[in-house]
Amino acid sequence: MDTNLTLELFIGRGMIDKSLAKDIKEEMATSGKELPEVLADFGIIGNKDDIWQMIASDLGTEFITLDNFQPDPNVQNMMPATLVRLHGALPVRYGPEGLYVCLVDPLNPQTVEDLRFALGQDIHVLVAPDYQITDRINELYGGESAAMKDLMQELNNMEVSNETEDSAAAPVIRFVDLVITQAIKEKASDIHFEPFEKEFKIRYRVDGALYEMQPPPVHLSVPVISRVKVMSNMNIAERRVPQDGRIVKQIGDRSVDMRVSTLPTQYGESVVLRVLDRSSVNLNLDNLGLPPHIHEYILDTVHKPNGIFIVTGPTGAGKTTTLYAALREINTIDSKVLTAEDPVEYDIDGIIQIPINEAIGLDFPMVLRAFLRQDPDRILVGEMRDMATAQIAIQASLTGHLVLSTLHTNDSAGAITRLVDMGCEPFLVAASLEGVLAQRLVRTICPDCRTPYEPSSSILSQLGVSPYELGDKHFYTGRGCDKCSNSGYKGRKGIYELLDINDTLRDMITDRAPSVVLKQKAIEMGMSTLREDGLRNIYDGNTTIEEVLKYT
Repeated sequence: MDTNLTLELFIGRGMIDKSLAKDIKEEMATSGKELPEVLADFGIIGNKDDIWQMIASDLGTEFITLDNFQPDPNVQNMMPATLVRLHGALPVRYGPEGLYVCLVDPLNPQTVEDLRFALGQDIHVLVAPDYQITDRINELYGGESAAMKDLMQELNNMEVSNETEDSAAAPVIRFVDLVITQAIKEKASDIHFEPFEKEFKIRYRVDGALYEMQPPPVHLSVPVISRVKVMSNMNIAERRVPQDGRIVKQIGDRSVDMRVSTLPTQYGESVVLRVLDRSSVNLNLDNLGLPPHIHEYILDTVHKPNGIFIVTGPTGAGKTTTLYAALREINTIDSKVLTAEDPVEYDIDGIIQIPINEAIGLDFPMVLRAFLRQDPDRILVGEMRDMATAQIAIQASLTGHLVLSTLHTNDSAGAITRLVDMGCEPFLVAASLEGVLAQRLVRTICPDCRTPYEPSSSILSQLGVSPYELGDKHFYTGRGCDKCSNSGYKGRKGIYELLDINDTLRDMITDRAPSVVLKQKAIEMGMSTLREDGLRNIYDGNTTIEEVLKYT
């Protein structure tokens, strides 16, 4: 169900206003409930099924119930299982006017157009409760594995004639759409298409770990990859050089942005899709699971009139998420906020966001210089990559602007020496820097199969903990269950190391103290390291020893 379109329906009927619509969306984000349940909880509708009758009335179509529904086999066979699954569409009946279907998301007009194109039939929408549609689809067409199995059979029966033409074949199009939709549903951060001599691998990265899906036939690697390139507006005839592109896909009421990268290999092009789910910008600092002292520090820092605040860590450590959550705190009517990003990952209302385009000379230094003539209060720099960017950011902070940015360093103290190594004067770094937050993302133990266990002494020694120091502390691991795909993990959370720049550290920075000395002094003054924060999460039962050892 498209949340925004449905809420607009209620606003149009005068049942809610825009302020209440915002409260409803926030309640959905925090409680995890679906829209019909939240509307019933707010007293706007009597029960969660009333919403479907309203949608049917708004669309001028029929509302039906599917409790005892049994379709005509001929009608059921008019749509392949993969198409049914992909679009959440259940064929109900067929008549002279065309095919009548029930849609999980009946307000999405694009679904009707896609079905009309794929089937060559006029499509008419009937409305039924979405959970009934899902149940009937599972009952009549099998689960996702059955749909994928049917599609694999189609792909195996395909004969490759012309690779360019085959990329437009219906089974290839459905396969790529199903792979992307399934990856987004499983909250994958990356999708990898990898051709080899005798196999064609497709892998998802979920919670930082790669999982392989059932591979398609190796002879279809070129058509499948060509289809991805067509979707991302790349040159499908050019296979000798790397290319970059972008796909924007609408999944229900979510707009999912994917950055696409190709790389020529010995056996074809390797393609990686980086999934940027824009719905995650609903996160705020309260939802990030920050330790209380770091949460308070960030709140205080982002409200300062000037200075630099840096978030550091490797790629995929959640730096951008933290900075966007911080931006939400200062995105008010009385504050001018500008961002320079490569690329703009999420759209935020009220903030002017500029994508870097080095092909035309629009790099970070040029954008930052232009920013200073736009009278901003706060500036977000996607990454400090070079001396020019770092120096302009420092100058901006010294002239009354708050600058937020990221760096790729192993710990918080390393960010200072990185800035100095870039060519920034130590006394300017000391004068402008307010704080550095280092972070990592560790997988959290699945709550459905979490179980206590006793780690071996060798594992404890790697962690730097003596068995005699443990006292009543407990350790947990995940056994593996259906809910977590037998991995033992579900979701991720951050571990943090905050370096608060005080007068003592400023003097040491000016004197060019190495990062090891800076870190040791910060620890003496009370800084909690990444390893120590990892230990806290281990003892709290959030994650495992292996995860903390892997990232710290």
